[in-house]
Amino acid sequence: MTTHTEPLTAAQADLLRKVLERQGYDFEFKPYALFSARKGKLNVTVYEKGPKVLIQGRDTEDFIRFTLEPEVTGVAKLGYEDILEPDKFEPHFGIDESGKGDFFGPLVIAGTYTDAAIARHLIDAGIMDSKRVTSAARIRHLAAIIRATPGCTTAVISIGPERYNTMHGSFKNLNRLLAWGHARAIETLAAARPACPRTLSDQFARPEILQRALKEKGLTIQLEQRTKGESDTAVAAASILARERFIDWIDKTSTACRIKLPLGASDAVIQAARELVARDGQEVLGKVAKLHFKTTQTVLGSGSPNATD
Repeated sequence: MTTHTEPLTAAQADLLRKVLERQGYDFEFKPYALFSARKGKLNVTVYEKGPKVLIQGRDTEDFIRFTLEPEVTGVAKLGYEDILEPDKFEPHFGIDESGKGDFFGPLVIAGTYTDAAIARHLIDAGIMDSKRVTSAARIRHLAAIIRATPGCTTAVISIGPERYNTMHGSFKNLNRLLAWGHARAIETLAAARPACPRTLSDQFARPEILQRALKEKGLTIQLEQRTKGESDTAVAAASILARERFIDWIDKTSTACRIKLPLGASDAVIQAARELVARDGQEVLGKVAKLHFKTTQTVLGSGSPNATD
């Protein structure tokens, strides 16, 4: 384990600072952090939002076992996840998506099957929610681990921009399109793992939208949807696979277009889109971008940026 994130109370954050001072850590400024400290190759940062602690470095596991848990949180969790959170270790599918909020690129929905042995292996390998991984190289490394894990059945559904725009026009609603993608991933996994009793996904809409999509495919699997679903190992693994496929598409298409396609729906995205339109015409947007974003109107000369339908 080389990285770990955990929420803290304000009192625990203060206590952790005192512990680090006592242990001779060197403190440094970091934006949005209450404090950040380093000792050797271990970095410990407590961010204002939460607050939460991010621990990074090859001594992460030892720090959790011998400092964070006994001296700060007072709860031994590492290595006891199967006792504290048994549902993570029961056979189930985890589903997550990537690209939903990005103007450029596909919508990717991925799923993984995990059981006790698979979940333990993925946890020990450092699998986490893709939003906590800032390096594309690290995303690809973790995705390779997931695919190489014995028994870890996976499914990746990638809806490229041209097909996405057609489907969005048909569905008339992003949540229904998402539900279709989630149901398609579950259908693929269920074909390979028909005995799996349960599926879990991050809640992106009213539960009945995905339930209806599953019913249309004749799937009767137990469905659970919850916010922060990526805290589940199977969902986190799915988020890694989805993000890998998304960034692979962005890199490949950026090279083909000879313009770097930025992520999100920022001013940099608008500028890149305008350069593409100026060079290749308005029709190029339908090949690389999600046209229902209000970013499209801004690029073509009307509307306000950073919004979606």
